[in-house]
Amino acid sequence: MPIYTRTGDDGETGLFGNRRVPKEHARIEAYGTVDELNSFLGLLRSEALDPEFDTQLKAIQDALFEIGADLATEGGRAALPRIVPHTQQLERWIDASEALLAPLRSFVLPGGCKQAALLHVLRTVARRAERVVWKLSHEIGDDTEVALPKELGVYLNRLSDLFFSWARRANMQAGVRDVPWTRG
Repeated sequence: MPIYTRTGDDGETGLFGNRRVPKEHARIEAYGTVDELNSFLGLLRSEALDPEFDTQLKAIQDALFEIGADLATEGGRAALPRIVPHTQQLERWIDASEALLAPLRSFVLPGGCKQAALLHVLRTVARRAERVVWKLSHEIGDDTEVALPKELGVYLNRLSDLFFSWARRANMQAGVRDVPWTRG
C-alpha cells in the first residue's frame, strides 16, 4: 500500500469522521502545530539525556499525540481523562525545576547549552500551538457538540512554562549561565 493517497491533491484533507476541509483550516493548523511540537520533542530526545528526563519527554509526546487526535476530530474529547491529570503533573515538574533555580532577575534570551536552546524552541512552538488552539476554540464557539475543551489550551500553556523552566535548569546543570536580555 503506497503512503500517498492523492486525496489531498486538491487542497483539502480529511478529519477523523471523514469530513473534508481545506488544508489551511484552523483545525488543521492546530493539530499540525501540535504535531510540529511533538516532532521537536523527538529532536530533543535524540540527544543524550538523563533517562528520567527522557521518560518525562516521552509522556509529553504521548499526551500531545492524544491532543492532536482530539483536534483532528470534531467534538474530540478522548484525551481529557489523561490531559487533566497530566496538566497537574506538568505543574509538579515546574515546581520541582523552579526549586532548583535562582530567582529570575531579568528577562532571559533563548540560548545557552544545546539542550536549553532546544527547550526554548519547544517553548516557542508550544506557545504557538496554544495560540492556534485558542483561535480555533474561539472560531468554533460554545456549541457543546464541537466545542474544544478548555483543558487543551491550559495544557499547552503549562507545557510552555515547563519548557522555559527546564531550559534554565539545563543551563544550570551544564554550568552555563542563562543569557540575560540587556536593553540596547
